[in-house]
Amino acid sequence: MILDRLENAAIYRPINQRIEAALAYLAKTDFQSLAPGRYELDGDRLYAMVQRYATKPHSAARWEAHRRYLDVQYLVEGTERIGWAPLEKTTAVETPYDAEKEVIFYRTSGDLLQLTAGMFAVFAPHDIHAPGLHATPTEPVDVLKVVVKVAW
Repeated sequence: MILDRLENAAIYRPINQRIEAALAYLAKTDFQSLAPGRYELDGDRLYAMVQRYATKPHSAARWEAHRRYLDVQYLVEGTERIGWAPLEKTTAVETPYDAEKEVIFYRTSGDLLQLTAGMFAVFAPHDIHAPGLHATPTEPVDVLKVVVKVAW
C-alpha cells in the first residue's frame, strides 16, 4: 500500500510502467470536465473509472481485494477515509471471488487512512481496502475520485 500526494508521484513511477502511465494520466487530466464512467487507457491492462459519490458511514464499509489488478485511487475533490488491512492476516470471506467483477469481499477490520484532495493511494492484490468512508464519524462528503485499474 502506498499513500501520498500526487505532486510526489515521480518517486513511484519506476515501480512499473503501467503505474507510471496511471500516475501520469492522473497528473495531466482535468477530471472536472469528465463525466463519471470508465475511460480506456490501454485496453483491459489500464483503465480509469471516474466516480462521484457521497461518503458512507464506517459501519457500511465493504472490505474488498482484487487478484488481477491493483488500484490507484486518486481523490480529486472532497475528503474520505479508506480502510486498509493486509490480506495475510484475514481469512474470513464475506463474498467469494467473482472473476467477472474481479473482486472478493472480506469480513475484517483494519487501519483507516484519510485522503484529501490531491492525494492518492495504491492498493495491490495483497491489500484489502474499504473505500468511500466518512472522514468524520457522521458527516457525508461529496467526493470526485478516479480509480485507475492497473493489470498486475
